[in-house]
Amino acid sequence: MIHTMRWFGPNDPVSLSDIRQAGCSGVVSALHQIPVGEVWGTEDIRERISIIEKDNDKLTSLHWLVVESLPVHEEIKKGLPSREQYIQNYKTSLKNLAGAGITTVCYNFMPVLDWSRTQLDYTLAEGHKTLRFVWEDFAIFDLFILKRPNAEQDYEPEIRASAQLKFEAMTADEISTLTNTVLLGLPGSEEAFDLAVFQDLLNAYRDIDDQILRQNLYYFIQQVAPYAQELGVNLCIHPDDPPRPLLGLPRVVSTEDDLAELMQVSDVTANGITFCTGSLGVRADNDLPGMIRRFGNRIHFVHLRTTKRETGTRNFHEAPHLNGDVDMYEVVKALVQEEHKRIESGARVSQLPMRPDHGFQMLDDLHKRTYPGYSGIGRLKALAELRGLELAIRRSLNL
Repeated sequence: MIHTMRWFGPNDPVSLSDIRQAGCSGVVSALHQIPVGEVWGTEDIRERISIIEKDNDKLTSLHWLVVESLPVHEEIKKGLPSREQYIQNYKTSLKNLAGAGITTVCYNFMPVLDWSRTQLDYTLAEGHKTLRFVWEDFAIFDLFILKRPNAEQDYEPEIRASAQLKFEAMTADEISTLTNTVLLGLPGSEEAFDLAVFQDLLNAYRDIDDQILRQNLYYFIQQVAPYAQELGVNLCIHPDDPPRPLLGLPRVVSTEDDLAELMQVSDVTANGITFCTGSLGVRADNDLPGMIRRFGNRIHFVHLRTTKRETGTRNFHEAPHLNGDVDMYEVVKALVQEEHKRIESGARVSQLPMRPDHGFQMLDDLHKRTYPGYSGIGRLKALAELRGLELAIRRSLNL
């Protein structure tokens, strides 16, 4: 696999030098400064490439290999008439990226929020800090802080009762911390939504159920994927994180069936998948190695991480990359075999760009300001483990 790390741009506390020293040859980045829905211009794209490749003449080369993410405007997700212009803008951005040689583009179709956690500094026994999702704490936010209309119907009676007791004992600082954690916006941003604004965003989806959101996704991909195929660009959708409905919002990219149906509605190679083992692995019913074998050449980008489901609950936390609920050995083995299959078939692209997704806050990074999940040392540790696992598997298979 091509080893990469995510880089949020010039303001990222983790530098390109750090990424290079970690042993990466690829950078995963995005133009977060451009408002969602606007065209990514050629000049902006070239500027980012220039920054990433600045020291390639004297150091190991780095290249912008994957866009993560080119965001899909909410009006496309809601299926409004204005989506046509936003889809056209999206296609123009793809054309500009292709013209600059960037041909792998990750996106997601989660309404309002890209991801949700309830704690950003959950401490493991070793002293590492990691991300955690606690269903009871999410209920506290939804029922007693946001006070979303009719939210109580989404929670079990015992969760509603325990959430109320816990909320009544919380301090103002604890309430503020939980609120800001749940309301963190797009990855790369440390700004949270205002509660009233956030409720307005949810209200806009009041009449959009599971089937409507699916149809809006299918319409988008049917318009965009064939054009991406012409450009030589591979689109790859990121699964829902976590892979279940939240806040009354549907989630439609959570299971193998969801992905299979999406692949069928536009049956071109460019309509592909970001195979995120962390998101998909939260659900015990997702057979990750089997999904790799079945989706084959529709996987264009890989996120490797694992979570630990906490027994008897909907809770989970992000675990050591080789020691969670994801069978990382079988996952990496299936990915190595997929790459070998591509080589044997003469595929134009045989290597999969992979990044270690998230990492613990640990060692010196415990005292630094970092994006949640994106500390340098934690990802370095994860990448080292994953590279060793991949090498051992290749040697054992004589590949």
